[in-house]
Amino acid sequence: MNRKVICALDTGDVAEAIQTVKSLSDHVLTFKIGHALTLTNGLEVIAKLKDAGAQRIFLDLKFHDIPSVVALAVREAAKCGVWMTTLHVAGGRAMMTAAVEQARAFDEEDRPLLMGVSVLTSLSQRDLTDDLGVTRDLPEHMVRLSQLAIDCELDGVIASPHEAGAIRMAIGHEGIIVTPGIQLNSAESSDQTRVASAQFAFDNGADYVVIGRALTSAEDPQARLAELGLTS
Repeated sequence: MNRKVICALDTGDVAEAIQTVKSLSDHVLTFKIGHALTLTNGLEVIAKLKDAGAQRIFLDLKFHDIPSVVALAVREAAKCGVWMTTLHVAGGRAMMTAAVEQARAFDEEDRPLLMGVSVLTSLSQRDLTDDLGVTRDLPEHMVRLSQLAIDCELDGVIASPHEAGAIRMAIGHEGIIVTPGIQLNSAESSDQTRVASAQFAFDNGADYVVIGRALTSAEDPQARLAELGLTS
C-alpha cells in the first residue's frame, strides 16, 4: 500500500470510478475526485467510493468565492468525510481564514486538510504575465501565495514539481506539499505544462504526488508504480 500516491479519478462515470477504486485500493490509499464526478453524481459519490475501498478521498473542487460561501462549502465537505480539499489562495486572507475556522469546528479526526492552490499546473509564465497581468516570475508568485496560505493556517499547498523546492524552502516543514503533474516522461500528452517524475517531486520537498491516467490505465498497477519509482 503506497501512502504517498494520490490516484486521480479523471472520469464522470461513477461505475468506472468505482471499478478503478476496487482495482487499485490494494495499492494506493487515497483517491482524488473533482467536478466531473461530483457534478454528475453529487457528493453522495464519496460514500460510494469509500464503500468500494477508498480509504481516503481528496475532494479537489478548488473553492473560490466570498468567505461565507467557502466556509459553507468546507462544512459540507467535512460532513461527507473527505480527507483533503482545495481552495484558491487568490480568494484572499478573509476567505482562507473563514475556511480554516469552519474546518476547526469539526473534531480533529473529521476535519479535512485544507490545501491552497496558487497557480494551476496548466499555466505557463506567459499565461501568468500576458493574460493575467501578474508581474512576478511564476516561481516567485507561487512562493508568495504559498507563504500567505500557511500564514492563514491552511494545512498545505498544491505545487508543480518545479516549484515545490522553492516553496519547501520558504515554508519549511509547516505545511504539506502535494504535487500534480506526475508523468512517466515529459513527452506524454497532457494539458499540464509543468510536469516531472515522482522522484523529482519528492526530491524537491513534496509529501504526496497525484497520478492519474498513468496509473488508472495500467494493466499491472504494482508494476506501473515501480516504473514510476513508487514502491510500497
